[in-house]
Amino acid sequence: MITNNRLNNQLPKEVKAIFDELEILKYLRKVGINKGFGYSCAYLFQLVFSLVFEGKNLFRLLQSKKAKDLPEKNAIYRFLNNPQYNWRRFLLVLSTFTIMKVSSLTRHDRPKVLIVDDSSYERNRSKKVELLARCFDHSSQKMRYYKGFRMLTLGWSDGATFLPIDFALLSSTNSQINGIDNRIDKRTSGYKRRVEALQKAPEVIPNMIKRALSQGIDASYVLMDTWFTQQPLIKSIVDQGLDVIGMVKDTKQRYQVNGEWVSLKKLYQTAKPSQHQKGILRSIHTTMANGVPVKVVFVRNRHKKRQWLAILSTDCTLSDQEIIRIYGIRWDIEVFFKTVKSLLKLQKEFQGRSYDSMISHTTIVFTRYIVLSWQNRVSTDYRTLGGIFYELCDEIDELDWAFALQLLIEILEDALQNVNQKIKKFIESQLRKWIVVLPNYIKAYLPKLSCES
Repeated sequence: MITNNRLNNQLPKEVKAIFDELEILKYLRKVGINKGFGYSCAYLFQLVFSLVFEGKNLFRLLQSKKAKDLPEKNAIYRFLNNPQYNWRRFLLVLSTFTIMKVSSLTRHDRPKVLIVDDSSYERNRSKKVELLARCFDHSSQKMRYYKGFRMLTLGWSDGATFLPIDFALLSSTNSQINGIDNRIDKRTSGYKRRVEALQKAPEVIPNMIKRALSQGIDASYVLMDTWFTQQPLIKSIVDQGLDVIGMVKDTKQRYQVNGEWVSLKKLYQTAKPSQHQKGILRSIHTTMANGVPVKVVFVRNRHKKRQWLAILSTDCTLSDQEIIRIYGIRWDIEVFFKTVKSLLKLQKEFQGRSYDSMISHTTIVFTRYIVLSWQNRVSTDYRTLGGIFYELCDEIDELDWAFALQLLIEILEDALQNVNQKIKKFIESQLRKWIVVLPNYIKAYLPKLSCES
């Protein structure tokens, strides 16, 4: 087994500390992501993880001066393309452990929520990607079609920290371009995720939530936007013991008021106007067609003052203001999508054709976000996620010469063991004087001299 310890010197100090604190490599081994020979999975995982901080993609890294110390690209792609690795299990146990650490920093009375949403995973220039499909981007103002997948994501938030828990890259049975690779063993985790990719989002979401709850993740509400607040899905989530808060639109769904089934527009007309509540127009208690009692709060549309928006809650004990406040936490997942795509290179860093490579790389990108999110939470300063990311990139540029300085100090210390005491004391005094005048950011990389201890 080739471990190549030099990679540990290629990770920023903050990242190395978080890797140890969150026990990332331990959970990688725990879920069975390992190899019997060659470069270890831990080494390859850290190599791919650190690419974004290097400012290079894999091709440029293997063309650089560091290439002689790195594995061949085939070793990396074999690692990413392996259908036997259970990446879902890895992400779930890692996020669960991180959530437990975050919860210890959060007040017990603060609401903790699960957030469900999807985003586009584009591969517009691809032709032979496995399970590639033509998807509709409902979140774009252009309302366009693209080639790729729908990245359905489940995340956890306490209003201050968002952590991804699970995801599925959904294809389509109706507009599918390429199918499943027939060479994949049907007993593997990779094949099961391919079958899941052909399901509809309302079928996948309950299983995601079930896995999260069975892992021990603490949450009281599930937040969704208008594309997911359908009555059958709401019923399946409520049956799992969670309440749903989500925005609804005027569709064919009906609500019972005074023994009569009415539309959302009619429900607004029936509700009594709210008094002395800025932005809140009306609210009403009602029952959906599936028998679930709900409270619907109507708020003013800030972009179109004459129109209203409706927010539904299955927890009828909450006040109007509390429903709106908790629903506002849903925006955390939109920030997450923006960060993983723009900063962490979700769609552009690797262009593999295998479905397994997209699953593994997406999991590694989500792990990057977990590391940044945890660092942002425990930091005592006011750096944003973007600020932390760019500081780590700067630190990567300094690591090569810092590693060289460390080697130089170690060589000098070894040499001093073989000289007489008078010369040794002279060299040590000169060395200490040199270190004293160095800038503090350089001193941070130098090991403590044995003569100083």
